Amino acid sequence: MDGLLLDTEKFYTEVQEIILARFNKTFDWSLKAKMMGKKAIEAARVFVEETGISDSLSAEDFLVEREAMLQKLFPTSELMPGASRLIEHLHAKGVPICLATGSHRRHFELKTQRHGDLFKLMHHIVLGDDPEVKQGKPSPDVFLAAARRFEVCGYGSRSEAR
Repeated sequence: MDGLLLDTEKFYTEVQEIILARFNKTFDWSLKAKMMGKKAIEAARVFVEETGISDSLSAEDFLVEREAMLQKLFPTSELMPGASRLIEHLHAKGVPICLATGSHRRHFELKTQRHGDLFKLMHHIVLGDDPEVKQGKPSPDVFLAAARRFEVCGYGSRSEAR
């Protein structure tokens, strides 16, 4: 969802740059790549350890500070170019589509509040705090849970794929 359907990755970058600036550190792509898709606490640990600020800011305190800023930014989320056209086209053609995201429900609702009609076109949505999702990315848990839900409703069965 983030960076593919919604232009939200910039919010994470902006907030993390603000936090690091207090410590005269910079946020770069290599660190961002290590954090992307992970569960929040896992990403927070990477953030404070990789930047060398863990003695000054715990992963938990980082999350509290980051959350306050993200809560203000997420409701302004814009769709990525072509996202609406693609989803509407797939839906109109009867192609079953779902969303598998590492975002937790509270963030998902903030990010998508201006785009509810588009996300309602999804057959189902699997979020990062879903009970079936035991590990964040790069573990495939969220994607496997999404695939299983297609199978339960008859999509994606082996006989259909032949």
